[in-house]
Amino acid sequence: MKTVRIKKGWRFKIAGRPTDQQEIRLASQTVALVVDKLPFVKPLLLVKEGDSVNIGSSLFSDKKNPDIKFLSPGGGRVSAIHYGPRRVIEEIVISLDKSENQETFDAFTEKALDHTSRDSLIAGLMTRGMWPLIRQLPFRSIADPKSQPSAIWISLGSADPFQPLSQVYLKGQEEFFTFGVRALSRMSDRINICWYGDIPPGFDFLNESVTHRITGEYPATDPGVVLYHTKTTPAENQDWYINGQDVIGIGKCLKTGVYPVDRIVAFSDGTPENSRHLKTRTGIRLQDLAAGLSIGPDKQWIVGGILSGDATASDKYLDLNQTSIMIVDVSPQSEMFGFLRPGLHRLSRSRTLISTFSSALLPVNTDMHGEIRPCINCGYCASVCPVDILPQFTCKSLWADEIEEALAYGLLDCVECGLCSFVCPSKIELAECLKDARKHYHKELNQVA
Repeated sequence: MKTVRIKKGWRFKIAGRPTDQQEIRLASQTVALVVDKLPFVKPLLLVKEGDSVNIGSSLFSDKKNPDIKFLSPGGGRVSAIHYGPRRVIEEIVISLDKSENQETFDAFTEKALDHTSRDSLIAGLMTRGMWPLIRQLPFRSIADPKSQPSAIWISLGSADPFQPLSQVYLKGQEEFFTFGVRALSRMSDRINICWYGDIPPGFDFLNESVTHRITGEYPATDPGVVLYHTKTTPAENQDWYINGQDVIGIGKCLKTGVYPVDRIVAFSDGTPENSRHLKTRTGIRLQDLAAGLSIGPDKQWIVGGILSGDATASDKYLDLNQTSIMIVDVSPQSEMFGFLRPGLHRLSRSRTLISTFSSALLPVNTDMHGEIRPCINCGYCASVCPVDILPQFTCKSLWADEIEEALAYGLLDCVECGLCSFVCPSKIELAECLKDARKHYHKELNQVA
């Protein structure tokens, strides 16, 4: 087992970390497949409003690769298909019925799996709706089934304390996880399993399979970060990666022949009594996860991570890849002479505030504490970047349309962690600039191809 120490990053000091306590939250009248959050997918609808569907029925495919299917997270009736600007499909809403019938697929035994060809296994995962769970670097797109990665990276645990604990979702699922790893090993000669920190008691089965032990601050466990610090050849830039919970889903789908919709998410509303792990289902409405809690209009929902996630509304749905939900306060009124205050309770990485020298966990809100200002070349963003790019110079190159220069600075190595935007004293959205540039570059590459 190799130990990879990531020196750059930031250790969260945010209050309301989810405990390892679990609570079941499954009650919901509707679920939805969120389409607009799927990277680089052009949906081709296979259903229309009013159609009856089962759990595991095909809802749409990708126009660029029609073999990749996206399946229904619930059984019932397609009650609505919501469109955004330019008729972009945002979500497909399903009103659940009591029976919730399930589609069934051929189940695999270990012997059958070992004798299945790589192409047949990939085709089976695409038909079963599990292929979108596998992503490909450097653009974090859905993996190209025609490519051959030098390795597949499996992430167990996260340096983000607001993501699910691996020991929570692995408990009782060891058989399916092992089967999922076995399936992935049919698609690549090298499987790298990364664990954050030390393996706790009760998970001895991982001692021989874990290949990398990760230490460091957020986002140390990101597959792109680990790859950056371990790669030896350019071919590794195209490696695939997958979350440990999704490996369980693949193993469960192949072994049982049923499309899995169960999900463990980390939920936090900033209070220790309500912050915990929730056992729920894919596509559930967010407000159903907070049933029984008093969530006022002065709250902001964030899915996907405090620094890398998206702001959303309570009537939206949990998408296919999200496992973190946070509720934070909306910005209060601006403080009079806030720049003169010592900042004892203000979250910051800057040493100009007293809170930097305290280990106390602090509450957060959406206040930026200032407006956007010109870049002062302070170097804060570069000091926390875990992949050693220079975000300020990369963004300046992009603003000047110098794409080649931005690539030379390491644009494709960016892991979209959001740290550069957080520490920037000028409040510049560096992370958004880098993310948008990567999307445009991916689009140009595909147009050329």
